[in-house]
Amino acid sequence: MQAEQAYAETGMLEETQEEKIEKFAKMAAPTVVAIGLGGAGCNVITWAKERGITGGKTVAVNTDANHLRITKADKRILIGEKLTRGLGCGGYPEVGEKALNETANDVIKEISNANIIFMVAGLGGGTGTGSIVALAEALRSKFASSSFPRLLVGVVTLPFDVETARMAVAKKGLDRLKSACDTVVVIDNNRLVKIAGNLPFREALGVANTTIGKFVKGITETITTASLINLDYADLRAIMSGAGIASIGIGEGMGEGRVEQSVEKALNDRLLDIEDVTKARGLLIHVAGGEDLTLYEVNHAAEIMKRSLPPKAKIIWGARVDKELKGGVSVMAVVTGVESAFLRKREKRLGPVKLW
Repeated sequence: MQAEQAYAETGMLEETQEEKIEKFAKMAAPTVVAIGLGGAGCNVITWAKERGITGGKTVAVNTDANHLRITKADKRILIGEKLTRGLGCGGYPEVGEKALNETANDVIKEISNANIIFMVAGLGGGTGTGSIVALAEALRSKFASSSFPRLLVGVVTLPFDVETARMAVAKKGLDRLKSACDTVVVIDNNRLVKIAGNLPFREALGVANTTIGKFVKGITETITTASLINLDYADLRAIMSGAGIASIGIGEGMGEGRVEQSVEKALNDRLLDIEDVTKARGLLIHVAGGEDLTLYEVNHAAEIMKRSLPPKAKIIWGARVDKELKGGVSVMAVVTGVESAFLRKREKRLGPVKLW
């Protein structure tokens, strides 16, 4: 009788522990939101939504009602309805900022419960530049006294060299965004000329969208779903919190030497010039492959990449099986805490003009 009672009590204790484990597991599971702002940002969200992004919520925000109507996302929000009447910002970032502030409560309501918030926009225009800065600053202020840990990651594109006026707007927006975000992943459209210059115009512009989409999708799914080697929220926060500017590169390889091919492309085809990679603060490596992906290949990719970084740099890595990559390997490298030669050069070129 005593044995049966002890068994029953043990069973009840185990059941209580199981419930406790389940409760804390749900509480600890990171939630991710990817929010696109303006035309370029909404295009990336459409890319992610069409391909499916497991474990993450997609939100599209715009002042242009017609563009928003064709955007695909879990939630679409028209901002600045009273200010712009759904007609856009006309390239004025101050209008985009006011439009976001007008509808800020609706936007923040959709994303405030997330641990990780990816904010995606093209800098240089009105809605994207103005609204991403306004949103980042509003979130930073709102979360300043919160004990609930969050990671704010901006993902932005810079205009082409010939777009002088847009570049000046982008520069101002980036300076403010760096202060409000933990990390800003910067993609320079001018790098597309070197990397995808021979592609048709539409396909070349799509390289940036695809790169950003793969970055957001890859990180989200490796954190929120079972993977070969998981990243967790603490890993991501350790390498991205307060890390400033980050550069991203993605490479794919097939057949023999596919890992080496992928790593070489990821390092050489970065969409932002880095002044000195040896000064980088950290490296995030994500490896994806088909069912034939081996642990040796995953480890080998990380080993190759870390050779060019300083010994004290933080390195985190994750890997997952993607059935669509049958026979192939995809490597994504995100280098954080870097200085861009392009941005330094751009700062000088925006200085006083000497006439003689």
